[in-house]
Amino acid sequence: MNAMAMDKDEPSSLLSFSSNNPLEQFVLLAKGAKGSGAAELIKQVLEAPGVHVFGELLEVPNILELENGPYATHFNTLNLFAYGTYKDYLDNKSDYLELTPVQCKKLQHLTIATLATQEKLIPYSVLLKELDIKNVRDLEDLIIEAIYADIIHGKLDQECKRVEVDVALGRDARLEDASAIADVLADWCNSCEAVLSSVDRHIQRANHHKQRAIRHQQTIEQEIMFLKKTLKPQADTEDSASGAGCDNHSAPKKSSGKGKIPRNATKFWQKNT
Repeated sequence: MNAMAMDKDEPSSLLSFSSNNPLEQFVLLAKGAKGSGAAELIKQVLEAPGVHVFGELLEVPNILELENGPYATHFNTLNLFAYGTYKDYLDNKSDYLELTPVQCKKLQHLTIATLATQEKLIPYSVLLKELDIKNVRDLEDLIIEAIYADIIHGKLDQECKRVEVDVALGRDARLEDASAIADVLADWCNSCEAVLSSVDRHIQRANHHKQRAIRHQQTIEQEIMFLKKTLKPQADTEDSASGAGCDNHSAPKKSSGKGKIPRNATKFWQKNT
């Protein structure tokens, strides 16, 4: 069954919706596909650009019917892209379809995403082995393509020969992985609670220091006001005493001349001696 041919019969709303969720179009097509048509649809979705999760398609009854029968390899290959890695493909090629170059590259991108969820600093040596790439130049080109495809966000550290991952695409999760995921989420919740408790303690300590500083400031202000009230009467008393002293030590009055020897009396005495 040709997915592109069936597009023409689908409503325009499907086309606009699939631009935001590329897998949705294939899920709707799978509901009307049987046998060889469903198998062909799997081939198309594995090459479709922008489709990197497949769990919703694996839940469609018409796709599940392929698990046992002549199209089991198609179903196994879809499972491989949903949950597996490129190394899984190399180790068990007989269980899967022979991949096209486009499909190989997509599976390698998904493998990088899986490795990025396990370690944020991925050595080139690990990537070369997992992706079955022979030289660093080809590896770096593949990683750059994965970054541009939004599989991972990060940067290449060519000096240390590793990839530094900031964010990675979330892949499909099996039902049996639910308990492990729950454990991880529980650990994350516990870590968040520990951080919140630490933040609360720091806030309480900061508030305590703030209140103590406020009380200290109020004490200083009260002491300043007390000193001002105490020193003001003293200053007024000293000013009053200073004013009284100035009145008592005013300039003496001129003598009336009694008992003072006239100036010409001295000359008269010198002349007659």
